Amino acid sequence: MAGDEDAVRALLRAATALLQQRRYHAALAVIKGFRNGAVYGAKIRAPHALVMTFLFKSGSLREKLKSIAQATYTHSRNLAYFVFTYKGLMALQSWLQGKKIPFHSFFAACIGGWLVFGENNPINSQIIMYLLSRILFGLSRLAVEKGYVPQPRQDPFPLVAALVWGTVLWLFEYHRQTLQPSLQSSMTYLYDDSNVWHDLSDFLIYNKRTDSK
Repeated sequence: MAGDEDAVRALLRAATALLQQRRYHAALAVIKGFRNGAVYGAKIRAPHALVMTFLFKSGSLREKLKSIAQATYTHSRNLAYFVFTYKGLMALQSWLQGKKIPFHSFFAACIGGWLVFGENNPINSQIIMYLLSRILFGLSRLAVEKGYVPQPRQDPFPLVAALVWGTVLWLFEYHRQTLQPSLQSSMTYLYDDSNVWHDLSDFLIYNKRTDSK
């Protein structure tokens, strides 16, 4: 037993020594990036899938749990693959050119986005839309910081909020097929289902009646 413990301790010391070697830092960062991508993807998707599935999807408990597990796995896997690809290409470009330049990041992310997130499915669509909204905000702020757009005299956020909500509700009312399915489900619950009730039970307690009255 003591021999086994000594062997484990020796193995841990060797692993620690390896992790502290600067010459392996780029490769190890790629591996840890894969790990962090998998963990973060699961932590982000699992609660979201849990809520959306039990709120809006029908089916047995087993089917719902399977759907949650599949969505969580897909998000976790894709994010892990993307981080691995991105960091690997960043390290490769830096090694080939002897330094890191801004174009490396753009190129590596483009390749990773094409390979990992290029399939048009619900999970990838949600991730791309999430990023797109933040890109628009980021580019707007960058344009002001660089002087390409003059600093607004008043906070433009109220106008942005008004235009975003005005546009999305117009699309929902008249062109809802253009909206992402989970957004359609959310808005149907909020704006369509609230127009229908039969008695106090489905007015205050439930969204829809479960019996056949």
